Amino acid sequence: MTKYREILRLHSQRISNRSIAESLGYSRNTVRKVLERANEEQIYWPLPDDLSDLVLEQKLFGRRTTASKRKMPDFEYIHQEMARSGVTLSLLWNEYRESCRMEGSHPLMYTQFCYHYQEYAAKNKAALHINHKPGDRIEVDWAGDTAVIQDNITGKPIPAYVFVAVLSCSGYAYAEAFLSQNLQSWIQAHVHAFQFFGGVSRILTPDNLKTGVQKADWYSPVINKTYNEMAEYYGTAVIPTGVRKPTWKALVERTVGILSTWIIAALRNRQFFSLFDLNETMKGKLDEFNKKPFQKRVGCRESAFAEERPFLIPLPDKPFEMSTWRVATVQINYHIAADKMYYSVPHEYIKYKVDVRLTRSMVEVFYQNTRIASHRRLYGHPGQYNTVIEHMPEKHREYTQWNAERFIRWAGDIGSSTQQAVKAIIASRKVEEQSYKSCIALLKLADTYSVARLEAACKKALSYAATPSFRGIRTILKTGSDKRKEETVVITPENLDSAAFAFTRGAAYYSEGQTADRRPEGPIVRGEHDGE
Repeated sequence: MTKYREILRLHSQRISNRSIAESLGYSRNTVRKVLERANEEQIYWPLPDDLSDLVLEQKLFGRRTTASKRKMPDFEYIHQEMARSGVTLSLLWNEYRESCRMEGSHPLMYTQFCYHYQEYAAKNKAALHINHKPGDRIEVDWAGDTAVIQDNITGKPIPAYVFVAVLSCSGYAYAEAFLSQNLQSWIQAHVHAFQFFGGVSRILTPDNLKTGVQKADWYSPVINKTYNEMAEYYGTAVIPTGVRKPTWKALVERTVGILSTWIIAALRNRQFFSLFDLNETMKGKLDEFNKKPFQKRVGCRESAFAEERPFLIPLPDKPFEMSTWRVATVQINYHIAADKMYYSVPHEYIKYKVDVRLTRSMVEVFYQNTRIASHRRLYGHPGQYNTVIEHMPEKHREYTQWNAERFIRWAGDIGSSTQQAVKAIIASRKVEEQSYKSCIALLKLADTYSVARLEAACKKALSYAATPSFRGIRTILKTGSDKRKEETVVITPENLDSAAFAFTRGAAYYSEGQTADRRPEGPIVRGEHDGE
């Protein structure tokens, strides 16, 4: 830059133009032109204190703007369009020229169009240096380049996607290869990175990939439910970058570029037949990268991380368990389907839509963010049911509790004879379930009559047969036979012969006027009164 201020100062001291030119190393014509322009603009020494060299130059030799008849393009719109794929300055100039023709105005020529746009873009590419706080942020991303492993059977190359996480303050980096960029790999990569760092930062900064951000939005992006659950588990927050704003995580973008050379390109000529071998080799290269000295400051990433490490949030006792979320409708049998397995929920939620959280060992069901059921996850052949009795309606609950042990225990509460009768009824059926209705009907007789009468009726029925029936016991209760006292028959030599036969009447019976031709119409039960 020409020293205009010094030329004016020396000229004020009545030094000749030749001497000024020799002193400052300029030509005499340059000194003459500066003094002529200063005289035209009436600029004399001493100059005002607030007049800078840049303003002085503008006053002396600034461009004299003249009203241009050419229409200036909207450079902000052009700058936004240039960010889109396939858009060039030539295309935008043709569109600008066509719009000027439609309006009847004069467009800029292509060279001037490019010149003015470059000036505008240079001003908008200004970078801001941000001093990151220790433990404040971890930036994460997938590397654009992929590593390669070989199929150990076919020998075909298999791409391996490299996950990169960087602490913004120290620049300490972590990298790991995965066979997929799906949600499971994304969550697992974060968990391994946190374990590598030995803590978690307050903020996680990904870009707007689908595994991290379900719906991108400038003001309120919707974070993937599993990703957000992981962040809550570790006590951190997910704040993604703006859409098409990679500079918001410039550190990880730069680190990805360096690691692509330091690790991926460096291992391009080596063959790996498993993901484990690739990651083990990457660990060594990563350790070298973190120990590499800084170029413009003292130390390395590892030494800077040693100072940042105490500011990280401590890890929980157990690592986060990967989970997936689904939406299911409660079926008419109060079960939801998940991976072809069925899990019960309270029957009040039939036909409701619920959120289902699946982990490796658990299945949890939520309705409006409230957990209403949880089960151990089922594995094996599809179609299995995991049912909690408390989820059933009352009638269904009673049905599921029908079993021999329950009936025997229920009968035992009434009495020993009732319990013996129930055991006999259950044992009399070839299939146990065939006796359930008879057992229920028998035990329900206690509600109609009484516990004492049912016990007495069962005792009487057992005296008739070793295997009593429900109908027989019910007949005893209906006729009131359980209320009658039994007669004690004394065996004497006179009635010894007849006592041996239950249906033989003695001589006394016939001596009371009955003929020998008359036969009893029905069997006589021993111990009852003959006249009844």
